[in-house]
Amino acid sequence: MPRGHLDTRTMHCSALAGNPRGDPVDRPCAVYLPEAYVAGAARYPVVVLLHAFTGSVPGWFNTTPFVPGILDRLDALFAAGAPPFLAVFPDGLTGLGGSQWIDSPGNGAYGQMIVQDVLGHVDRNYATLRSPGARAVAGRSSGGYGSWQLVRHFPGVFGHLASHSADAYFEYCYLPEFPRAASSIAGAGGVDAWWEGFERRVRETKMAGDDHAVLNVLAMAAAYSPDPAQPLGVALPFDLDTARIDERVWATWLAEDPVRFVERDPEPFRSLHSVFIDCGTRDEFGLRWGARMLARMVAGGRATVVHEEYEDGHMGTAYRFDRSLAFLAPRLAREQG
Repeated sequence: MPRGHLDTRTMHCSALAGNPRGDPVDRPCAVYLPEAYVAGAARYPVVVLLHAFTGSVPGWFNTTPFVPGILDRLDALFAAGAPPFLAVFPDGLTGLGGSQWIDSPGNGAYGQMIVQDVLGHVDRNYATLRSPGARAVAGRSSGGYGSWQLVRHFPGVFGHLASHSADAYFEYCYLPEFPRAASSIAGAGGVDAWWEGFERRVRETKMAGDDHAVLNVLAMAAAYSPDPAQPLGVALPFDLDTARIDERVWATWLAEDPVRFVERDPEPFRSLHSVFIDCGTRDEFGLRWGARMLARMVAGGRATVVHEEYEDGHMGTAYRFDRSLAFLAPRLAREQG
């Protein structure tokens, strides 16, 4: 049993009202209160943890035999002497598997949801510190990507960022899956037909081998290139007949690549207090290279930047939060005694 307490409540997300996919506006938000937390006593800094693609709030707390879960890791962190903070677990799941934690006409305002609804909920219901120096955003994969986007679009909200295996340098992380996705969609007879077959497969059996590649392309297109006139409301970045890259659509994707937008305007990131970046050397999506690029871009400013690589792939690396949270915990601003 955890030493702390996990408080999960249903939260109304006004930022998602009228979202185009009809996804839930009322969502779970879990807040982990460390053992030291006493309501109404000292105020605590906050770390918002963003789940990966196809993740959810309940997914954070799935258990695997012999493997510590995120609550075990938080307990161990605080037991080792790290200054306590509140860990917040919001929900960014969409009907296509994920929002990338950004405001998009194709999904809804998931970035605004974090800064308006989630932080508002946490500040109203818990003893929190509200300065940027007392707030961090951290995530893995799509969650790590979302960390960059939140700092980009909402400067001054978070003073610290942790990015594990984030989607970055899109030529490496997305392009290799396009031929597989194009083949599956073409073989099904189009996007709508593929989606109908996908829903039937997962209902009756399970996902097929190339389903993830297609689902990933569709979800990213909903975030980066929405088009209500197209099937599922997305413009694909390639031609369905030839799989040739559609340069116009691809350009809208590249504009959302952290390597591009950090290079264009590094100041929001260099102005942070702390940045932690890592990726496995065997990451199957080639994300180590984007991580290296980002680490170089944010160096040289006010932020203390830590960049690490480790021997592993992309999946099953939640243990890396041990490193980022241990780095962030003592750097979060606290009440003066």
